[in-house]
Amino acid sequence: MSSVSRILEQASEVPVPDPDAYRLIGMDTESLLAAACVRRDRAWGTTLTFSPKVFLPITNLCRNRCDYCSFRRSPGDPGEWTMSPEEIRAWLHRARDQGCIEALLCLGDTPETGFREYRELLRSWGHQRTVDYLRWAAEEALAVGLLPHTNAGILSRDDMIALRPVNVSLGLMLENVSDRLCAKGMPHHRAPDKRPARRIRMTREAGELQIPFTSGLLIGIGETIEERIDTILTIRRLHREYGHIGEVIVQNFRAHARTPMGNAPEPTSGELAQTIALARLLLDDEVSVQAPPNLNPASVPTLIRSGINDFGGISPVSPDYINPRHPWPYLDLLGEACAVEGFRLRPRLPVYPLHLDAPGFVDASLRPRIDQAQMELATP
Repeated sequence: MSSVSRILEQASEVPVPDPDAYRLIGMDTESLLAAACVRRDRAWGTTLTFSPKVFLPITNLCRNRCDYCSFRRSPGDPGEWTMSPEEIRAWLHRARDQGCIEALLCLGDTPETGFREYRELLRSWGHQRTVDYLRWAAEEALAVGLLPHTNAGILSRDDMIALRPVNVSLGLMLENVSDRLCAKGMPHHRAPDKRPARRIRMTREAGELQIPFTSGLLIGIGETIEERIDTILTIRRLHREYGHIGEVIVQNFRAHARTPMGNAPEPTSGELAQTIALARLLLDDEVSVQAPPNLNPASVPTLIRSGINDFGGISPVSPDYINPRHPWPYLDLLGEACAVEGFRLRPRLPVYPLHLDAPGFVDASLRPRIDQAQMELATP
């Protein structure tokens, strides 16, 4: 047996060690996917999950200008939107009535550092900073029986300490650890909050604070396969140090008109499948690997055969504001696609058993609401 074949055989049982990770490049894709599925099935069984959520874009104001982003706005731009307290309450109640469990609070990076108008709007609602408004929104979500998960871009340690008691998890897409992507002419050049060191620091601080955390990588924005592996290994090292990464999203770039990358080629389904398989083979078994089905409606079987165990959040009430041209799948059709591949589709909480069962990772005050949500999911 060749050394490469031996690496792949071992990868179907345990994570590939750092020195061998890059030897997976160029390996036969079908063999790579098969090994990833063996690892997935051993760790997660024949159930694929999703989180029933409402997506609340608290504001689309953002000081960054990523070349691929159609979400961000500046004050006065068409489509600029900051949700009012009344809008947030209305959406939370609508989501609860529709059976949602998760309230995803999402916004652009550090908007108060860039826009005076936004700071004034916050003050008119009685909040000095975005984190104060996020904490209020999370408390409102808990009050109606939803479990908050906040992805607000870069947060300071103090911000995360403030949000921890009212969130079951936090998140930040690492995207990629390559500084090359921040150079002039590259997609993160005008995005100061996309500097890898900043995002790694926040992810590390979340671990130090024992906060259940979502990370992920974005593929197809000019990175190499080696840089994708660099990113996965960085996430793995952080998780092994702190045990806080609950899930890793493998998200593929989709081109949006009227952005600098509007005509850029999108990654192929083969590239996505390869990256998902690499994530499954490199990450530890307890870390969930997910890919968004709405960005890949024709490739759901491919996602499953690549080694995912989760589809992420899917909403019955709100669109994907980051990718509004890509609607969520109908759950009955997604369930049928899973069944064809031999899997059951089931809803889950926005925090995994890995952290529910570990001491110190979930604030004690959240336990009653988590228990209630678990009972609801268990009721047919």
